[in-house]
Amino acid sequence: MKPLIAGNWKMNGSLAANAALVKAMLDGLDGKTPAADMALCVPAPYLAQLQSQLTGSAIAWGAQDVSSHEQGAYTGEVSATMLKDFACRYAIVGHSERRQYHGETDLLVAEKARLALAHGITPIVCVGETLAEREAGQTEVVVKRQLAAVIHAVAHCTSEIVVAYEPVWAIGTGKTASPDQAQQVHAVLRAQLAAATQHPERVHILYGGSMNAANAASLLAQPDIDGGLIGGASLKAADFLQIVASAH
Repeated sequence: MKPLIAGNWKMNGSLAANAALVKAMLDGLDGKTPAADMALCVPAPYLAQLQSQLTGSAIAWGAQDVSSHEQGAYTGEVSATMLKDFACRYAIVGHSERRQYHGETDLLVAEKARLALAHGITPIVCVGETLAEREAGQTEVVVKRQLAAVIHAVAHCTSEIVVAYEPVWAIGTGKTASPDQAQQVHAVLRAQLAAATQHPERVHILYGGSMNAANAASLLAQPDIDGGLIGGASLKAADFLQIVASAH
């Protein structure tokens, strides 16, 4: 299984900046097969632009969220069917910023993951603990609870999801879990997946939380870290490509 390096642009970008960034990434690959599978998860208004620029390339694209509803009177929501129209391969669900700022619950995140899978979109399910939860020794309890809700909802399709461990205290703060700290949590998640599916080895477990060009190699060397969900560094072509090159 090749590692997966997925970029999360968050609420950044413009038509001009995106075009230049994606061109720089494609130029950097120069037609070669990258060491890892690559994806860019971008704000919904830019999905058509990425579909146009990336079709036929080595880089997949995806959304940063998906509605928990199929369709209807849900102003501002974007459904999985709509994402499929733009050939999205991935959709991030349950990012800590969605949980924190939009009050998303484990059950809501699980329903989003279920709907994404039902429409052929791979959900990147984010789990992670706050600093207070880590200091209280609750890391394992929190991440297992968050993942359990998704496993329950998607059932026999568990092997088709991607999991991203993002310690909330390490997102955008410059702090990073040490390779050992990250590996410990990834091992817990792997064991939980092993109990839920016959094919836990098919599930990428990504590390997210200030992974960058400088620390990627040491994190990706861990046995249960199968890639990264990259924030700020995915907005810089050279950094993102260096992270991809670190994955082998």
